[in-house]
Amino acid sequence: MSKFRFRKRKQKQFRVPRELPVRAMLPNMITLMSAASGITSIRFSCDGQWRLAVIAITISCFLDALDGRMARMLKVTSKLGEQLDSLADFVSFGVAPAIFTYFWIMEIVPAGSPLYPIRGLFWAFALFYALCCAFRLARFNIMIDDGPTQPYWKHFFVGLPSPGAAGLVLTPAILDLHFESSLLQSPWTGCAMLILCGILMASRAPTLSMKKLHISARYQIPVAVFVIFVIGMLVSHTWITLGTIGICYLISVPICGGIFLRMRQKYEKHAPATPTPPVSTPV
Repeated sequence: MSKFRFRKRKQKQFRVPRELPVRAMLPNMITLMSAASGITSIRFSCDGQWRLAVIAITISCFLDALDGRMARMLKVTSKLGEQLDSLADFVSFGVAPAIFTYFWIMEIVPAGSPLYPIRGLFWAFALFYALCCAFRLARFNIMIDDGPTQPYWKHFFVGLPSPGAAGLVLTPAILDLHFESSLLQSPWTGCAMLILCGILMASRAPTLSMKKLHISARYQIPVAVFVIFVIGMLVSHTWITLGTIGICYLISVPICGGIFLRMRQKYEKHAPATPTPPVSTPV
């Protein structure tokens, strides 16, 4: 008679449920609010509510600047947060400004306009801007760990950041909300801004970064007074102030390029030369 061996039942291992502190969810919630604001801007753009669309994108810029700093302050940075932030940026600063500009242009290009048959060209420029934003964010993700290591890069971004590009694309529309000028709401002005900002995002042009910018102690009071003045102007004259900030930021791009070139030349001039390894000769 054959013997049977009964196996013992494996006891179920009870896993302890993983708990996350509530503070770890705050940065991701802010990122989702930024994406929601960008999507809401798309809705306002489709309805022709330009003021509300610009306000929604401005709120996204503020939330985008807040979520990363809060994550670092609370020490809850994660890979999920980084990828979620990139997706939110693409929606809020890539897709939303492109759709806004397209519908803003098409408002003055009715069915009987001579430019109506080439409306597909305007949409192509909007797609170009959005895809350049996607490329810029993808490059930023792979450069987080392997970014430029030279010291002259610490005050600059590689390419135009997506929130700054969104602000520049919207600058003609923001100024038009104040002046109501037909020159600003022009198909060629909107397309030129889409092409320019798209190229700057996809390029490696150095642009200003405020992350490691320090202010001398003797200039703290004048800078604080200037910031208070700007806040007051934003409250009393919102559109002209936002438009002026956009123009100043656009002017800063070539200025930063010149400063970057001088810093790089100075570094390469005084940097110690790396010794070349000796070449062994065959015997």
